[in-house]
Amino acid sequence: MKKYFLYLILILSACDTQEKAEDPSIYIASKETELKKLVEKFPDSLIVRESLIQHYREAGNYDKAITETGNAIKKNNNNARLYNIQGILYFENGDTLTAITSFEKAIQFNPAAEYLVSLGLLYAQTKNSKAIILADVLAEEYKVKSEKDAFFIKGLYYNYTNEKEKAVTFFDKALVLNYTFMDAYREKAIALYDLEKYNEALTVLNKAVTLQNNFDEGYYYKGLVLEKLNRKDEAVESYNRALLYDPEYKEAKDAIKRLNSN
Repeated sequence: MKKYFLYLILILSACDTQEKAEDPSIYIASKETELKKLVEKFPDSLIVRESLIQHYREAGNYDKAITETGNAIKKNNNNARLYNIQGILYFENGDTLTAITSFEKAIQFNPAAEYLVSLGLLYAQTKNSKAIILADVLAEEYKVKSEKDAFFIKGLYYNYTNEKEKAVTFFDKALVLNYTFMDAYREKAIALYDLEKYNEALTVLNKAVTLQNNFDEGYYYKGLVLEKLNRKDEAVESYNRALLYDPEYKEAKDAIKRLNSN
């Protein structure tokens, strides 16, 4: 599950684009210095501090990003957006339980649909039945905006609790509302794969990659299904398509090595 918060990029005149091209590490250090100076100059500006947080996040420096978010929360301890950002950072850094706590704080101050969705997704992935409660709230209070998300959260919860047939019905409901909902195609295919309905899973994934031909996860899971159907060459081709759109897709690389070694 990937959720990205919006941020403003500051155009820093001190950053030399030629220097960036020649040595990215110099550019990164320079940008960090400039952003930290701006934070010191405008300590109450959330825009400036969020830019520094996002800079650390993009560089993969989650410890610093989380620390800066914590500093911002100390000054604004009732700001739901900051708790949401904190939850995203903890989730991306592999700390799901702390991420849940942060999202719970966010909705205490502002039960916005996007915060409820983030929390509902994590409840679902941790097999917490509160996922169903939040999904019902989304369907009732934010029907127009988030009904598809409500169905998806329920499907995800049932996928994780191994109620695969029920999961498929909710993914289908989400897809009726939004036929380009790639996450729903992926999770539906996973449920069908686990049910050993490989041909049905392949149909779902073929539709997904037709609708979005750069859907790297779609090609990866299609490769897994093709393996089960004993279509090795097509599986390798599908894994290679995944790598075409995401050259760092580790699971696809590992799958190709495994197949080529057999």
